[in-house]
Amino acid sequence: MRTYALRRVLQSVPILLIISVLLFFMVRAKPGGPLTAARRNPNISLEQIEALEEKLGLNDPLPVQYGRWLGNMLSGNMGNSIKFHRPVAEMIRERIPNTLLLVGAAFLITLLIAIPIGVWSARKPYSVFDYLMTTITFIGQSIPVYWLGLGLIVIFYVLLKNPFTGSHLFPVGGMNSQGKSGDILDFLWHLVLPVSALSLGWIAWYSRFLRSSMLDVLHEDYVRTARAKGVMDRRVYYKHALRNAILPLVTLIALDLPSLFAGALFVESIFSWPGMGRLFWDAAKGRDYPVLLGVVMITATLIILCNILADLAYGWLDPKVKYE
Repeated sequence: MRTYALRRVLQSVPILLIISVLLFFMVRAKPGGPLTAARRNPNISLEQIEALEEKLGLNDPLPVQYGRWLGNMLSGNMGNSIKFHRPVAEMIRERIPNTLLLVGAAFLITLLIAIPIGVWSARKPYSVFDYLMTTITFIGQSIPVYWLGLGLIVIFYVLLKNPFTGSHLFPVGGMNSQGKSGDILDFLWHLVLPVSALSLGWIAWYSRFLRSSMLDVLHEDYVRTARAKGVMDRRVYYKHALRNAILPLVTLIALDLPSLFAGALFVESIFSWPGMGRLFWDAAKGRDYPVLLGVVMITATLIILCNILADLAYGWLDPKVKYE
């Protein structure tokens, strides 16, 4: 397995290189630029703008700019933000733990809820519980994450109030309340709405997918054999059936991780969560090229890494899978 993991890591290097080329030229192909606002400012002369372009290297041909940027990236230098005048690596280092906390919590909640729902729906197909979950999951799959986030704000921040204090039921901005930095309970309270917005749609999708996969597996010969031997139903469902039914879900999760990070962009913007999604949005509005490229490359690296981990998880879930 170590040889396979090393081979996959080496294979990801040219993929990241191709991604860097496409992203660099796509970002630069967008109309406008980081100095668009300066050009509209009557107090800034054309000579000053040209001096800034020369200082930032924006006058150089795009292949020259790409080569310089790639060389800096390989040496660990992502450049300096044009808008914020700070090192990009330092800004990402501050934000990436916040995004990983948000996405990780949403992912954990999704699995803890979706897997039991999917298994129980497969155990009791066409029951009242199954029909109820089917209705709820169809609704959850059809609601966009940005609309759901705004709806949660309206319900749990604007309409509903805390019956004891009369304040808002859930906070909707930032990671901590003012004056409560480092308070774990306050931080978890701030996580409730953004995690709910990010995970509800995925709970609906994964639970239905697992239900379908479980129903297929339950008709296999080894399941009938286990039942014929008198194995308890709980062991049949959660040890024999689930372990095989969850394999397609692992692939689906690996493919859906890009969408999960994309959803975090909307959620972080709506709930003012200081993560990479919000940093990307602020940089996109200001055409801050170094920040845009840094965030996207870090995200691409995380997605490729998660796909490699998903492939390795196959070997643990299915002993028949060999990586030699």
